[in-house]
Amino acid sequence: MPRPAGIGCGKQWENLCGNWFSTGGRGDVGLLVRERWRWDNFVEKVTVINRGRRSGRTPENNPQPYPHMANALPSYFHLHLVSDSTGETLTTIAKAAAVQYADARAIEHVYPLVRTKRQIDRVLQEVESAPGIVLYTIVNKELTQALEKRCKELGLPCFYVLEPIMKLFENYLGTASTPIVAGQHVLDQEYFRRIDALNFTMMHDDGKLPNDLNEADILLLGISRTSKTPTSIYLAQRGYKTTNLPLVPAISLPEGLTEPHTAFIVCLVAAPERIAEIRRNRVRLMSDRNLDTYVDIKEIQAEVTYTRRLAARHGWPVIDVTRRSVEETAATVIKLFHDREDVGPADGDQS
Repeated sequence: MPRPAGIGCGKQWENLCGNWFSTGGRGDVGLLVRERWRWDNFVEKVTVINRGRRSGRTPENNPQPYPHMANALPSYFHLHLVSDSTGETLTTIAKAAAVQYADARAIEHVYPLVRTKRQIDRVLQEVESAPGIVLYTIVNKELTQALEKRCKELGLPCFYVLEPIMKLFENYLGTASTPIVAGQHVLDQEYFRRIDALNFTMMHDDGKLPNDLNEADILLLGISRTSKTPTSIYLAQRGYKTTNLPLVPAISLPEGLTEPHTAFIVCLVAAPERIAEIRRNRVRLMSDRNLDTYVDIKEIQAEVTYTRRLAARHGWPVIDVTRRSVEETAATVIKLFHDREDVGPADGDQS
């Protein structure tokens, strides 16, 4: 019989184990099993309480307003996101909040385009089967009242995430809001500008530069596996016509790149070790080719050095994407794009 995990056996457990083995396995099986069960539950309880103490949440300092929840921090919880539109706003806000609680994993249940009583009833059935936090962005009063009423009956938190912002606007402007479902997704000039940027970016990906670089807002340069394409697509979704060009030390730059144009050029780099790891994964899918040089760490270091020297020579800003998400890289590019008159060779490195 193995020892209970995570703690010492304790005197009673040691005696039981000793008796069991000394009798050749003829001891009281029921007593041994019950004692093991007691220790396992004790270990689990101690683990949960310690996790709660690390987070500052204990029964003594944090009275629990929701009786069905444990006093200590759970390892996971259900998060229901209900929206009458795409749910992008709600998902982003919820994720920004949930990541602040590293010891509790949020299991997301997303319900977009909820606009009828029948749809809200289906959502409530899901909420009842997996109780948890309910966040919503619905403007229809009848639907919100049904949602909040049922959540109150179930003893679950239910919150309209835009309410604090709407109240702030209302107090500042001195007027009530005009509810509009999916108002941020109207087919206006801004929408078609983003679609145009996305079409442009898809047509000019991976070295397919436009004949006239003045047509592009942003040009990303970087060696292979520095997230040029995903960053370009994300920038396009924000409305920036973006093209990108792979840098290869043995191949000269296109002539138009160094001639006068209005495209904003940014160079992307990453740690050689990180690039090598990504390239090795790619090589596994291309096993029929000899790509030893492609994954050689010294060759990659030389490529990164080439990129940095090229950027310094032309005064192009550099962004190290090693520990950046695509969203963070794109946000940095956009900031540099709007501040480009203040960015020079000396302060352009965003490592």
